Amino acid sequence: MEKSDQQLVADYLDKGEGTLTEIINRYLKPVYSFAYRLTGNAQDAEDISQEAFLKMWKNLKKYKPEESFKTWLFTIARNTAFDLLRKKKSFVFSDLSTEDEDTVFEESLESPEPSPEEIFSKLENEESLNNMLNQLPHRYKEVVLLHDLNELTFDEIGKILGKPLNTVKSWHRRALLELKKLAAPK
Repeated sequence: MEKSDQQLVADYLDKGEGTLTEIINRYLKPVYSFAYRLTGNAQDAEDISQEAFLKMWKNLKKYKPEESFKTWLFTIARNTAFDLLRKKKSFVFSDLSTEDEDTVFEESLESPEPSPEEIFSKLENEESLNNMLNQLPHRYKEVVLLHDLNELTFDEIGKILGKPLNTVKSWHRRALLELKKLAAPK
C-alpha cells in the first residue's frame, strides 16, 4: 500500500533520509512539468525544480500535516518560479492582476463549452499545447497548468495563488474559452 504524503513526511522527520527520496520521486515530474510549462525553458524548469525541492527540504518541519502536501509543494514551486522570472525580468507582472473577478452568476450556469479533456484531446501534440498555453495571460495559464495538468482542485489553486475560489474558477473558464478559440480551425 502506498503511503500518503503526510505519512512520508512524518516518517522522514522521525527516521531520516529514506523517505525523502520517495517524496521527491513522487513529485519531481509534476513540479518540473509545471515549471517548464510556466517558463517555456528546460534549464529554468530544472533550476526551479531543484530550488523548490531544496526549499521543501529546508522547510519540511514547517509543513502542517492537516494541509495538502501537494498544495504546499506547488506553492513553493510557484514562488520559486516567480523569483527566477523576476530576476530575469522576462515576466510581465500586469498579467497577475489583483482584481477580484468573481462571477458567481456565470459559474452557476451549465457550460456549453468543451471540457479541458476535449480541448486537450484535439491538440495534435505537446508543442501545439505549449504554444497555445503561452498565448494565454499568465494567470489563466497558471490555473490551467495546476488544475488540468497537475490535477489540483480549485480550492487548492486558490490557496496557492492567494485568490478567492470564484476568481480561480472564473480564470479557468476564461482560459478554456481562450483555448477553444486558439484550437478552432482557421
